[in-house]
Amino acid sequence: MHARRAACFILLLAAVTTACSSSAEPRTIRTTVTQTVTATPGGQAASKADAGLKMGTKKSIIDADNDINITIEATEYQQPYKGPQPQKPEDFQGGDTWATVNVKLCNIAGGDINVSQTPWSLAYKDGTSIETTGSTGGDMPKPEFPMDKTVKAGRCAAGLIAFPVPSGKRPERVVYEPDGTDPSEWTVPAA
Repeated sequence: MHARRAACFILLLAAVTTACSSSAEPRTIRTTVTQTVTATPGGQAASKADAGLKMGTKKSIIDADNDINITIEATEYQQPYKGPQPQKPEDFQGGDTWATVNVKLCNIAGGDINVSQTPWSLAYKDGTSIETTGSTGGDMPKPEFPMDKTVKAGRCAAGLIAFPVPSGKRPERVVYEPDGTDPSEWTVPAA
C-alpha cells in the first residue's frame, strides 16, 4: 500500500514538473485512477426479506415525516377467480382470465390517507408484471378494494383487486409499491 502511494506521488510530481517546464507547446496531462475491488468468496446469501412475505402476513409502514402509520397485507391469491366470472378480459388488457388478490390496508394513526388499487401489481419470474386495469363496478369480483377512497385514522379498506392474467402463467409475487416507497411483496403460493 505504501509503495502504491509512493508511486502515485512520484507520478504526480513528474506530471507537475512536466507541466511547469518551459516548452512552447501546452501539454495535456491526464491522470487515471483505478481501484481494484475483490469480491468476497461465496458472496452473501439473499436475505429472508428478499424472498417476500408469506401470503396473509401483515406489514407495518411508518413514515413519520409524512404522518403515515399503516398496515398492509395480501391475504389470498386466486387464479382463476372462483366467484361469478366477469366478462373475459379484452385483448388489449393482456390476459385471458381474471385473477384476484384479496388485500387489506389499515390507517393505524396519523392523518387521513387516500387508497387505490393502482399501487398493487403482480410480478412474474421472467421479470414481467401485470398492473390493475382500473376497471371497477359492474360484474367485477366483489367486494372490490376501493379506488380513490379516503381512510381516516383507526379505519381500514379491504377487498379484491382483479388482474387480467394469462391462464397458463402464474405470478411469483404480489407487489404493493406506492410512488416514492420501497416495494412490499408477498409470495404467491403454487397452484
